[in-house]
Amino acid sequence: MKRTLWFTFFLLNSLFYLYAGNENDSLLKVLDKVISERLVYTQKKEATIKELKTKKSGQNTPEDLYNLNKEIIHQYETFVCDSAEQYIHENIEIAKKMGNEEYLLEEKLRLAFVYSLSGLFIQANDIFKSIECADLPDHLKALYCWNKIRYYENLIKYTDDVRFSKGYIVEKEAYRDTVMSILFNESDEYRKEKAVKLQDSGDTKEALQILTQIYDKQEPESHGYAMMAMGLARIYRLMKNPELEEKYLILAAMTDTKLAVKENEALLTLAVNLYHKGDIDRAYNYIKVALDDAIFYNSRFKNTVIARIHPIIENTYLYRLEEQKRNLRFYILLTSLFVVALAITLYFTYKQTKVVSRAKRHLKAMNEKLIGLNKNLDEANLIKEKYVGYFMNQCAVYINKLDEYRKNVNRKIKTGQIDDLYKSSSRPFEKELEELYNNFDKAFLKLYPNFVEEFNSLLKPEEHYKLEKDQLNTELRIFALIRLGIIDVGQIAVFLHYSVQTIYNYKSKVKRMSVLDSNLFEEEVKKLGSLSQK
Repeated sequence: MKRTLWFTFFLLNSLFYLYAGNENDSLLKVLDKVISERLVYTQKKEATIKELKTKKSGQNTPEDLYNLNKEIIHQYETFVCDSAEQYIHENIEIAKKMGNEEYLLEEKLRLAFVYSLSGLFIQANDIFKSIECADLPDHLKALYCWNKIRYYENLIKYTDDVRFSKGYIVEKEAYRDTVMSILFNESDEYRKEKAVKLQDSGDTKEALQILTQIYDKQEPESHGYAMMAMGLARIYRLMKNPELEEKYLILAAMTDTKLAVKENEALLTLAVNLYHKGDIDRAYNYIKVALDDAIFYNSRFKNTVIARIHPIIENTYLYRLEEQKRNLRFYILLTSLFVVALAITLYFTYKQTKVVSRAKRHLKAMNEKLIGLNKNLDEANLIKEKYVGYFMNQCAVYINKLDEYRKNVNRKIKTGQIDDLYKSSSRPFEKELEELYNNFDKAFLKLYPNFVEEFNSLLKPEEHYKLEKDQLNTELRIFALIRLGIIDVGQIAVFLHYSVQTIYNYKSKVKRMSVLDSNLFEEEVKKLGSLSQK
């Protein structure tokens, strides 16, 4: 059970930090946009101040002029300290002319506050020494204490030396105790001071509860909202919760930027935090803005504080830029090498492709040639098959005829019929030749049923041959033998029982009838006819 609870707690905690991290990323993007538009907010602030200044000419009494100057001072206090100082001095003179001691003390305290913001600590301390805090009315005594607290807070940051800061802290807390003794216990001012005391003593839980309640009552985008967001950021820093610390720093910086607050502590603190977090680009950008604001505000104190941090962040940023440049140069070199290697690879690939392409073409030509040879071989095999069977049959027939002829000769010799024998031996073999040619014609036309039709396509239309009773004439037989591969004129002459010259004459006659060149005619004849597989 205990393990399950611990696991659940760990899971919820992890989810919380994941959500906070994602929320902060979104808020930082919003802050980036707000910072990019800060000139607009500055111009808006200047327009407000200008409008207040135009009202001065219409003030009839010193009291009205004093109060209007207070409004202008309020605008300048966090905007331009020199201008705030100018109008405070003007109000001091008005208070003197009015003979109003309370107004005079209030303006002196306000001047001490502006001096402490701008880094004129000696001048601020001189003013504090010139005023007896114990003799002041409560509201001015509270103002004296608050200004003194802020004076010591700024002095601690300015000196940045533990030898002096301990004494300053003691003085600061003494003034805090004094102001708390004056304030009403249920007021927000009292509770703020109480929260600071609690967090300094280590009771951050109750301090957080008090500050959260006050924060929730503030109007968004007000100076009080920014101040309370900054207070919550400090609490969460003490509670070791960097995600929530960052969130409230962002909200405070965002509000201060929109209000054109140039005394912007939140943005400086956020820049330092982001630097330690590793977000160097944003840290550098934010601290530059913080420095610009400090210069605009003309705060020697803030310039000094930023001057300690700015070089560290700037050097890291510049080192990172230089590292990025080195990496970029390395990647450019590496990319160039890859491009060269790729070009070489492509070149050899191209060469190899050409070799392969040539090989493919050569192989294709060889395959086509092989297909032709196989076709011719198949044709030759079929011719052999057909004609071997045919001539074996003819040989058997002629052997039988010779055997009959032998027997007949023997009989006639035995019976003394010599004259009859002589007459029969002198008879020509026309019948046998005719039978041989008829069988040849049938066998050939069975192999090449379209031979005559295709042969005629090589001749002029008026010279076409017509088959009579499926028999070839002499000219067709000559070219039929050529189609079968018998190209020797002597062999053709022997087969057809003609002289060689007669065969030449027939061939010449047919070639003259052709539509082709006589030199190409026989080659085309060799390609004629489609084999019948029957």
